Amino acid sequence: MSETFRPDNPDQLRDLLAWATSEEKTIEIVGAGSKRALGRPVNADHVVELGGMAGITLYEPNELVMTASPATPIAEIEAALSENSQQLEFEPPDYGPLLASASGGQGGSGARSNAPAGTLGGAIACNLSGPRRVKSGAARDHFLGFHAVSGRGEIFKSGGRVVKNVTGYDLSKLLAGSWGTLAAMTDVTVKVLPLPEKTRTALLVGADPARAVQAMIKAMQSPHEVSGAAWLPASLADGSGVELVSGQKGSVAALRVEGPGPSAEYRCNALREMLAEYGGTEELHSINSIAFWREVRDVMPFARPGDDRAVWKLSAPPASAPELVAELGEIEGAETFLDWGGGLAWLALPAGTDASHEAVRAAIERTTGHATLFRAPEEIRRAVPVFQPQPGARTMLAQRVKAAFDPKGILNPGRMYADI
Repeated sequence: MSETFRPDNPDQLRDLLAWATSEEKTIEIVGAGSKRALGRPVNADHVVELGGMAGITLYEPNELVMTASPATPIAEIEAALSENSQQLEFEPPDYGPLLASASGGQGGSGARSNAPAGTLGGAIACNLSGPRRVKSGAARDHFLGFHAVSGRGEIFKSGGRVVKNVTGYDLSKLLAGSWGTLAAMTDVTVKVLPLPEKTRTALLVGADPARAVQAMIKAMQSPHEVSGAAWLPASLADGSGVELVSGQKGSVAALRVEGPGPSAEYRCNALREMLAEYGGTEELHSINSIAFWREVRDVMPFARPGDDRAVWKLSAPPASAPELVAELGEIEGAETFLDWGGGLAWLALPAGTDASHEAVRAAIERTTGHATLFRAPEEIRRAVPVFQPQPGARTMLAQRVKAAFDPKGILNPGRMYADI
């Protein structure tokens, strides 16, 4: 019979995993459980919930560093940071409404909570980053160090409280994006940065994907320090909760700048002048900018009530985005919007029996990119590859890394790939 264990400290967690290894019992590692619908379903003998170890253990605003237990809610992290006008620069998304909207839960823009549902450890373990990635990098780039328990039942650590504190292997980069398959973290240390004084967004209205991507690439190559670049077709822009976006009645490309007030205003105006050759322009000030980029960050265009389509996360070179949008748009019921200047495409299409995975992967392979099935019913996530299939050499390397940390394969078995 499956049991749920709730350790209160790292020693209890170590003892639990040592027992599981000796008995060859598989374990599902859970923080708040907000991401259990991501990745392949885990069939484990037991569940270990880390909520008993939540909380911020160190915060030094002057040093721009914070250490917290992995089950600490993002909402708690952000509340502490806001008191010192600081933030998590990698802009961790909240996928609660997106995942709930396809499962009959209270998702969508009409029912979302202002408090993010995820945890710091979940964002790091899944390497989840928002629109600011184009300027500030991924979650792993802000992950300084950790303590963890391996699948061997051994406590280990890596990194520290400063950026240049790496000797030997930088295991932080390895655990970020491992989806809990290598170790269970007991604390994580991240870099934090000041909140921008002002946020402005230049809007380009009515551009098709090709012209929008050209404009976004030109803007990001400019000296104006763009910190967000996204494109929404008219069908999705019309549903935005930001009136100036939905009121355009056309597609919208958005370019964000942040910083001191006069600087943000100047750069936004310069971007509008630059974008004028591609079409009409508008501007969002701070409150509307923040609201709009939260919608993009949390994939809210596909989190509306009743939207039960499968959702794919596609990464490809920005120059390939227009062709990718056009090809995938031929699938009946499909919609796509772009983030990261065209480097990230979010695709929603009818789930059917296999989420059109062959057509999606065929399209993405022509761009040398990769595709992740981000939202789909459990039976589909069991039947088709969720993450991009890897060539033989990479699969063998992943298996060797897994064996080094978790030789009995007890941690989140099959979460990423069936045989890892």
